[in-house]
Amino acid sequence: LGRRVCNLGQPLLHAIPGCLERASEDGQRPPLCGLQHGEFIKTVQQRGAAVINARKLSSAMSAAKAISDHMHDFVVGSGGKVVSMGVVSDGSYNVEPGLVYSFPVICQAGTWKIQQGYKIDTFSRKMMDETMAELQQERDVAQGFLN
Repeated sequence: LGRRVCNLGQPLLHAIPGCLERASEDGQRPPLCGLQHGEFIKTVQQRGAAVINARKLSSAMSAAKAISDHMHDFVVGSGGKVVSMGVVSDGSYNVEPGLVYSFPVICQAGTWKIQQGYKIDTFSRKMMDETMAELQQERDVAQGFLN
């Protein structure tokens, strides 16, 4: 399951737990695919607030752990495992080239390669496009401060 479920976009309001499918010998879909339109997606979108509510503390440690795991996979490698990572888009999955976006990647010794061949359903495409629009807007605002 972990090799076939990946977060697409970024952890923003519209980021979704994307259910990515590759053609498999058994033709089976990962078990979470059918859940993405229900409570599961809301839980993923609001996970930071849930940590704060449960611990009565900041979710910073959770973010720090995620950053540490991310850097480990990038530097050491993901061991051939597909992981979600925010990288510069090469145009894969119709995401604007040059935009930093979360993709399914395999890392090896400080390099990453976006994994191709995943199917994106209509709902996921809509949410991915909304996330891309948010990221483009954030980029444009940031560039405005630099000019």
